[in-house]
Amino acid sequence: MQFRELLDLPFALIQARIKTLAMLLGAAAAVACGVAVAGTALAELATNASDSGTFWGAVLVTLCCVWALRLFIRGVTVPIGLSVVYRQPLSGRGALRRLRSHAGPLLAYQAMYTLIGVGILALGAPLIITVPFAVIWLAWLRGRRSTLVPLVFDQSAGYGAVARRAKLLAGGTEWQLVGLWLYLRGLLLVLFVPVVALPWFISDFSGTHRWAVTVLIITAVLLMVTLGELVESATQVVVYVDRRCRREAWDIPVPTGGGR
Repeated sequence: MQFRELLDLPFALIQARIKTLAMLLGAAAAVACGVAVAGTALAELATNASDSGTFWGAVLVTLCCVWALRLFIRGVTVPIGLSVVYRQPLSGRGALRRLRSHAGPLLAYQAMYTLIGVGILALGAPLIITVPFAVIWLAWLRGRRSTLVPLVFDQSAGYGAVARRAKLLAGGTEWQLVGLWLYLRGLLLVLFVPVVALPWFISDFSGTHRWAVTVLIITAVLLMVTLGELVESATQVVVYVDRRCRREAWDIPVPTGGGR
């Protein structure tokens, strides 16, 4: 596939199962939002309504909800996307069952994904000049592992085995995958900034109370994370199909009969 196709086809993949995905992801985002707001309220009580305590409580609780929400979205979007590739029906309950059966490797991937991202950005953050190099390095590592989650569900192997297989599949097109990852992150950033800034803008002339603004910001953040992770997970499925066709001729049918 060309770069344009890698950008377009994930949306076709999502459209093919839009009702199932909307049901699962909408429920997950609503639960995450409720937990984040409740956690923020508890932080306010624990810090005696301190502004700084409430702020950092909201940040930490929301980050935890974002982590869990991304794990859930990956765990249901990828098997649903693979069911589209294989032209097999998969209900929401079926996707949840597959998530539970592959929870171990998926948790290992999520933990390594987080540690690598935090570690590389922490190394690049102290100096402004090193931030672009850190982002490119992170994009390189993300690109090499872009087929890992589809492999977890399609190959039913442990984390170590699928990590090695993912690096092998990515060989030769790392820079294309780097560009794809950077493009998706840039698109998400362009959408993310005005959505998060909107509650503050409204409060400037409407006199909106702090709690209303806090809830709006938390909801906006979790909504953007949901949409961004949905597109990224669908993109990983498309990349997985492309890499298997390129590296393993997956699109060439092999005769199974006894004829010559």
